[in-house]
Amino acid sequence: MGNAMSDSQFSAGSTADDVLKGVDLTGRRAIVTGAGSGIGSETARALAAAGAEVTMAVRNVESASALAASWQAEVSGQGGSVRLAALDLIDLGSVRAFAAEWSGPLDILINNAGVMALPESTRTATGWEMQFATNHLGHFALTLGLRHALAAADGARVVSVASIGHLFSPVVFDDLHYDFRPYDPWTSYGQSKTANILFAVGISQHWAEDGITANALTPGNVGDTALARHIPSETLAAIVSGAAGIALPAPKTIPQGAATSVLLAASPLIAGTSGRYFEDCAQAEVVPAREQRTKGVAGYALDAANADRLWTVSNALIEAVS
Repeated sequence: MGNAMSDSQFSAGSTADDVLKGVDLTGRRAIVTGAGSGIGSETARALAAAGAEVTMAVRNVESASALAASWQAEVSGQGGSVRLAALDLIDLGSVRAFAAEWSGPLDILINNAGVMALPESTRTATGWEMQFATNHLGHFALTLGLRHALAAADGARVVSVASIGHLFSPVVFDDLHYDFRPYDPWTSYGQSKTANILFAVGISQHWAEDGITANALTPGNVGDTALARHIPSETLAAIVSGAAGIALPAPKTIPQGAATSVLLAASPLIAGTSGRYFEDCAQAEVVPAREQRTKGVAGYALDAANADRLWTVSNALIEAVS
């Protein structure tokens, strides 16, 4: 899996531009899902500012067009570029079309898009639980569809944006879609974020011979994004105040939240590192229990057997959809 970086010159206060200072991405091609707002948008901008050709994969191209135009104007003198492409992660037809339309090598794939804590049990048209489908299965199908493009690049990197919320739940293989358990917004979210980490571990196991590395991360507590849009205001207030019993890390700005994503995507400091989970621009420590922790990674999220099982199950689910 390579030698992971436990410490670096960067920290929780570092920004995406700090991490990419002096890094030349000219000629590199990147895809960032969910790049129409928040951390994904900043990640796309920072990569393009370092010279990359960035595709902002978004569900609504029209709503993101003004943002993409502003990023293009900002980075045009720095050698980079941005473009928009439509991608709906809960529609496998959209996912497959996106992958089929991609041409040439792909150096960086950042699986960033996601939903959090949907208050009611919601299913996709395929019958999958919505958070697991959006956060994991859509990205799983996308990444598999882009495997040849990643393998064609020289040392491609896949970045999986997870969350400290993975501590809320392992992947419950016997009930992925809450057919038996009462639905819970937070264990559902936690399961999907654990799956994000396990997918990075799985890529490190399955695709190492292709020269592809993959790592996962938590961006931290970045409040000024659309991710919390499904959480009722009173619930969100209770979380922020601590009354909900959910411990939060120290708050970050959006540029700080994007820093670990771009570190894993482009920094030479982690070249060759794969199958790891990072926070605050450094590898996270494995923790034995959730308690009130705001840092660390659960052992179940890095377990090779869990990763292999998730790979098999996910592949069967997407192959069953014509």
